[in-house]
Amino acid sequence: MTAVLTRPAEAPAVPRRKRKFDVGRGVVLTLAGIYFLVPLAAAVWFTIQDKVHGGVTGEYYTSIPQAEGFAGALRRSLSLAVLTVLGVLLVTVPAMLAVTLRLPRLRPLVEGLSLLPLVIPPIALVAGVRDMLALGPNQLSGTPFGDALVSSQDPELPIILIVVYIVLATPFAYRSLDAGIRAIDARTLVDAARGLGSSWFDVVWRVLLPNLRGAVLGAAFLTLGLVLGEYTIASILLFDTLPTWLVKISGENGQLSVSVSTASLLFTWILLLVVSLADRRPTSRSDS
Repeated sequence: MTAVLTRPAEAPAVPRRKRKFDVGRGVVLTLAGIYFLVPLAAAVWFTIQDKVHGGVTGEYYTSIPQAEGFAGALRRSLSLAVLTVLGVLLVTVPAMLAVTLRLPRLRPLVEGLSLLPLVIPPIALVAGVRDMLALGPNQLSGTPFGDALVSSQDPELPIILIVVYIVLATPFAYRSLDAGIRAIDARTLVDAARGLGSSWFDVVWRVLLPNLRGAVLGAAFLTLGLVLGEYTIASILLFDTLPTWLVKISGENGQLSVSVSTASLLFTWILLLVVSLADRRPTSRSDS
């Protein structure tokens, strides 16, 4: 008898489904695009109009770096933003990891505390901060705490603004990090790493933080946007930041003010795109 070798029958090709165009979704996206892009286009057109000679000009964009007070306000706002991001991450990440891994019963308390900055109006918060700062050169003059209050009001780098911004950004950072921690099985990852002999530093730095990269970047971006756009607290405490400078320059040169606002909005979009690209993980496809 001779054995007959037969090739296995190939599986029938499954036809690809064509995605149906959702009319409702398209309408919503179109309206959203019009809502955001039309005012932006109007602002750009306002900034490039040459009202003296007619036509268009880009002088209001090219003159931004030479504008009086712009460099100092931008440098101060960026310094505040970077230090606030670092402060928020140093406060929230260890606290949330400790609550998740060691003290799960404290989660409701920590979550409630993180919501307090949303309950307290910023104007009430800054009023209390202003009264506290007034104690430094008056009732507490000559004491270490009074000297610390005075030094925290340095116009070049106001530390008090960093502290207040950390408080204001905590709810947003908490939500981003909480979503990231819930998306991974942190306890299993920690147990596996500890079982293999890793130290707590290696567990946090090499195991947990890489898996929380998207959540950390989201928290950093939300904090950065809050600091770069905050006006009320900086204005009441009489500190010169980029938003306060924009309001000040708007009364002198409206086109320059709108140009800076448009450029800062474009910078924020580019930053958001960079954060989105940094959060992408490389995927490998293997053909069998």
